[in-house]
Amino acid sequence: MAPEYATDGLFSIKSDVFSFGILMLEIACGKKSRGFYHTDQSLTLVGQAWKLWNEGKPLELVDPFLGKSCNLSEVTRCIHISLLCVQQHPEDRPSMSSVVLMLGSEIALPQPKQPGFLDRQEIR
Repeated sequence: MAPEYATDGLFSIKSDVFSFGILMLEIACGKKSRGFYHTDQSLTLVGQAWKLWNEGKPLELVDPFLGKSCNLSEVTRCIHISLLCVQQHPEDRPSMSSVVLMLGSEIALPQPKQPGFLDRQEIR
């Protein structure tokens, strides 16, 4: 659920982009966003992805079974696009048509800004 919808009840096409970003992260890591648990219990799936991205280790998020049978640079690109989709502010998120373009090409991607809902305390 997009932060602006969860906190203020505001819904837009950028809320759908947020949800799509969550879905792509779930596919990449092989885990559901809801009920995601890591050794750092305070981080959400988005928080863990953001942490690993900033540490330069986004592939540590990837499901080991997926990692054996895929192009890791494409998976890294999907994680990058996911992080662009789950940015805190709707105006920072790409449109779905831009997401489709990013997924289907090798155009340079902007650096993501901080996502929404990094830790479990933000959700409560």
